[in-house]
Amino acid sequence: MFTTVLIANRGEIAVRVARACKEMGMRVVAVHSTDDRDSAVLRLADEVVQIGPAAARRSYLNIPAVVEAALRTGADAVHPGYGFLSENPDLAEACAAHGITFVGPPPDVIARLGDKTAARALMAEAGLPLLPGSLHALDTAEEAQAVVDAIGCPVIVKAAAGGGGRGMTVVTRPEDFVRAYHETRARAQTLFGDGRVYVERYLESARHVEVQVLCDTHGNAIHLGERDCSVQRRHQKLIEESPAPGLPDGLAARMGEAAVRGARAAGYVGAGTFEFLVAPDGTFVFMEVNCRIQVEHPVTEMVTGVDLVREQFLVAAGRPLTLRQEDVVCSGAAIECRINAEDAARGFAPAPGVLDEFVPPGGPFVRVDTHGYTGYRIPASYDSLLAKLVVWAPDRDQAVARMRRALDEFRIAGPGVRTTSGFLRTVIEHPLFLRAKHDTSLVSHVLPEPAAPSPTPSANGDAS
Repeated sequence: MFTTVLIANRGEIAVRVARACKEMGMRVVAVHSTDDRDSAVLRLADEVVQIGPAAARRSYLNIPAVVEAALRTGADAVHPGYGFLSENPDLAEACAAHGITFVGPPPDVIARLGDKTAARALMAEAGLPLLPGSLHALDTAEEAQAVVDAIGCPVIVKAAAGGGGRGMTVVTRPEDFVRAYHETRARAQTLFGDGRVYVERYLESARHVEVQVLCDTHGNAIHLGERDCSVQRRHQKLIEESPAPGLPDGLAARMGEAAVRGARAAGYVGAGTFEFLVAPDGTFVFMEVNCRIQVEHPVTEMVTGVDLVREQFLVAAGRPLTLRQEDVVCSGAAIECRINAEDAARGFAPAPGVLDEFVPPGGPFVRVDTHGYTGYRIPASYDSLLAKLVVWAPDRDQAVARMRRALDEFRIAGPGVRTTSGFLRTVIEHPLFLRAKHDTSLVSHVLPEPAAPSPTPSANGDAS
C-alpha cells in the first residue's frame, strides 16, 4: 500500500479522501491555493503545500505544480478527487513518468472515454444502446445539419470534450439548429479548449440513471447498483438516490450488466460511473462515462456498505477487488442532497461569505460530507458546493422523511450567505418526487428559470 498520498483537490472531496487515507495508515499531503488557506482538509493533513494563487488554472489545474508538490513531499500516489484534473490524462501520464501512482484509470482509457464521440463509438461496438446521432465530431454546420435532418428534432448539441453538465445546447426547432451549432462550438472551445461537437436525439421526459462500476487490473469488473440523478438544474445534479425508484422489473439489472460490459470493452480500471437515460417506456440508452469518483458516491456506499475510496486505493495498488458481483447486496434506500452556497430566489446566484453558524444535523443514519465549519470563509473562486447531506432508511418513504428532518435541522448562517437547503426541502416534497414520477424536468415545475441566469464558478463543479 502507499505510504503518502497527495490529494489534488479541495473542498469536501479532499476531506473525504483524507479520512480514507488516515484509516488506511497513509500520510496525507494537502495542496491549496492562496484562497484556501483555511480549508478544512489542511487540518487533517500531515503536510501542506501551497501550489498557487486563487485562479484554478494556476493552482488546482496546474499539473507541473501538483507533480512538483508530490515529488517534494515524497508522495507515492496522487488522488485527484472529482472535477479539476480528475479526468485529465496529462496528469495521469505525468504521474507515471515520475513513478507516482495516479489513483484512477490509465491515461489512454481516460482519453478515450473523455472524448464523448469516441466513447459513443466504443459503447456501440460493445452492444450498448445509444440515442440516434453522430458517432464522430461534426466539423461543419452542413455535416451536422445532415444528421439533424436524418434523426429529426429535438436534438442536443454536445461538446466532445465536455463534462459536468456543461457544453451542451438543446434545439427544439430546425431553424434554430445552425446558430446553436456555432454557439456550442464556441462555448466548447472556451470551456474545454476543444471546439468539437456532436449531435444526438434529445430524449424528453427522461430519467437520468447511472451505474457505479469497480474494475481492477486482474480482469475483474463489477457494478454496485444504480443511482437516480434526475433532479437537475441545467444538467447539474441536485439530488441523487439509490436504488432508482420505480424502474420496470429487471431494468436495473440490465443496466448493470451493460455497464460492466462497457467497462470491460474500455479496459477500465478503478471506480467509474456509466450514465444512462431512461425513456418513459422503460428503454435505456448510454450517455457517457465518468472516469473518477463521483460527487454522489456516498449514496452507493450507504446502500452497499462498500467504501469506494478505499477500493480505489486498493485497485491502484494492484490489489484484486475485494468483492465479487454476488457479494454486492443493496439494502434500504439512500438519498443525497447537494447543499450549495447559492441563492435560489436570485436565480441560484453564488452567495459566499463567512459562516457565523454551521451546525450539521445528526441522528441515526445521517451523513454529512462537508468542508464547512463555524468561522469558515466560503471563497467565491470555486464551485459553490458546501455540503452533501446523505440519509439512509429501510425504504424510500422513511428516507424522504429523514431527509426532510435533517434539512430542517441543518443550521447555516452568515452575512450574505444563502444556501439551497430550503429549495431542496421544497423539491423533496413535490408530489412527483414523492411518487417517484419525476424526470429531469422536475426543477422547472418547482421553480421556473429566471429570465437572466446567473453564472456560477465551476472550476470543480460536476453534474455527476
